Amino acid sequence: MAKDKKKIEIVNRKAAFEYFFNTVFEAGIKLVGTEIKSIREGNVNLRDAYCTFKDGNLYVKSLYIAEYSHGNINNHETRRDRRLLLKKIELRKLLKKVKEKGNTIVPYKLYVNDRGFAKLEIALATGKKSHDKRNTIKEKDQKRDLARQKKDY
Repeated sequence: MAKDKKKIEIVNRKAAFEYFFNTVFEAGIKLVGTEIKSIREGNVNLRDAYCTFKDGNLYVKSLYIAEYSHGNINNHETRRDRRLLLKKIELRKLLKKVKEKGNTIVPYKLYVNDRGFAKLEIALATGKKSHDKRNTIKEKDQKRDLARQKKDY
């Protein structure tokens, strides 16, 4: 008898509003036991998270994973630095691009794949200017109005 699994997918919508995504990578995350249990409960916040390089490795900082509800004194630290697992070629490419002016790495989506591993979608991104953000809001409003008109018919 197959057990119904709840699909875990946490998205940072603010990042899509603030940045243009150039390339998207899928990275694994090095976690401890209580962190993956807390992720499966959906207690994650990507809003303040960002990625940096340290000693040739990519780390996600300020990613909030709440303490596991059934954890004991060995529970994890909520905002610790977590290493991202990427191939060396991808790391070199990202490091080269980040050194260029205006590029940054933004964590966009955290999910649990079919095999039960937590994956983080990170994007090589450039920041939007205020007029770009206004255009994004305008396009969103137009799409919403079109959807309403279609619904009325």
